[in-house]
Amino acid sequence: MIETIELTKAYGRVRAVDGLSFRARPGRITGFLGLNGSGKTTTLRMLLGLSRPTAGVGLIDGKPFTELAHPLRQVGAVLEQGISHPGQSGRSHLIAQAMLAGADRARVDLLLDEVGLVEAAHQRTGDYSLGMRQRLAVATALLGDPPVLILDEPANGLDPEGIAWLRGLMRDHADRGGTVLISSHLLAELAQLIDDVVIIADGRLRHEGPLADLYGATERRLRVRGRDPQRLCEAFESVGAKVVLYDGQTLEVQGLTAEDAGEIAFAAGVPVHELATDTPNLEQIFLGLAGAR
Repeated sequence: MIETIELTKAYGRVRAVDGLSFRARPGRITGFLGLNGSGKTTTLRMLLGLSRPTAGVGLIDGKPFTELAHPLRQVGAVLEQGISHPGQSGRSHLIAQAMLAGADRARVDLLLDEVGLVEAAHQRTGDYSLGMRQRLAVATALLGDPPVLILDEPANGLDPEGIAWLRGLMRDHADRGGTVLISSHLLAELAQLIDDVVIIADGRLRHEGPLADLYGATERRLRVRGRDPQRLCEAFESVGAKVVLYDGQTLEVQGLTAEDAGEIAFAAGVPVHELATDTPNLEQIFLGLAGAR
């Protein structure tokens, strides 16, 4: 379990994080979303003991990170790139990190294979591409076989194949009972992966809950085209629907089901050429809740 309780970080009069409380649960992947400057990375740094809260607390398994008995075997994190010495090989880096974490060195070669870096294992990390460095960072996070993963933009630099690989890795981790908290700006990819979502803006919580509930709570809109758009508009508005006419032909209708709209159009004697439900995607919902303009 990851939990923040009234977590706050102030820089003078500016509150980067302001009384933030949420949970990320075992067996589930939680997406942590917010615009640039919303407080996401500051929150993750406080969870990982890299920044001291002004107030409140961030807990992992009921304890602050700094009080965990074996932190690197309990929590794996990808927070920043460039964590390896550029003169070290990828394999040497993982061996050194395994020693620090008290992890089994046998996991080094296992993880090099799992993240697809076997052929680059003896190459200097300074010569790695951005995607290769990201794969190495993920391997480092997994060295201690931790039950909790905290990942900040882990897909940065990965190609589509790499993103698919990362998605499978995180799903497998959650299916085995692990906890995954992931921050990403790739919302279309995230929508295919996460179970729960936490959205923040200006350091404050805007939404927390299952992704399915977020979609369900958002009002769907109908897209309607017919022979007489004006008559359709009047018919829909007469029953209390909200209607916007675009390009002189297409109606955007709120407050009606597709079945209701079809019946109303039939009663009005207007042939319908198109009747479709537009379900908002995660990006649209996120931008609305995050207050983007």
